[in-house]
Amino acid sequence: MKNVLLGVTGSIAAYKAAEIASLLVKKDINVDVIMTKSAQEFIKPLTFQSLTKNRVYTDTFEEFTPSEIKHISLAKKIDLCIIAPASANIIGKIANGIADDMLSTVVMAIRDKPIYIAPAMNTGMYENPIVQDNIKKLAGYGYKFIEPKESLLACGDLGKGALQDVNIIANILLENLN
Repeated sequence: MKNVLLGVTGSIAAYKAAEIASLLVKKDINVDVIMTKSAQEFIKPLTFQSLTKNRVYTDTFEEFTPSEIKHISLAKKIDLCIIAPASANIIGKIANGIADDMLSTVVMAIRDKPIYIAPAMNTGMYENPIVQDNIKKLAGYGYKFIEPKESLLACGDLGKGALQDVNIIANILLENLN
């Protein structure tokens, strides 16, 4: 069985991550979920636990098995990682080596496995030169980006920044796993 780590960050699109998890589980993929504190303001961990039948990780220092360091064991266990939706915050943290929550800590521990990032944010944020520089920097390190689409955004703006269609994201991941 293949193992995918799904990182969910603070975005109105967080509910769509539940659809991604569901699509992967239906393809017999084991999905472990890490949610940032901000993500939990949009959707509850219980949603992902119900869909994946796995514990949802939210706290770096909450260790369930004393003999196991969870942020390391998760990084070793997976076949790939997807962060969807990926906020400007998580992109900036990873690009600058900041590991101050469970998701950024696990990502820093992943070696030799693909990491996909599917940004979702307001157009102004997405087009901000700092965010674009962080995306270029991460792409240079081998991170793979699933471009957001142009759509009517939650804030009422029309522009690029909406999370890519969940079926497209799932298909990209499934192709990589096969």
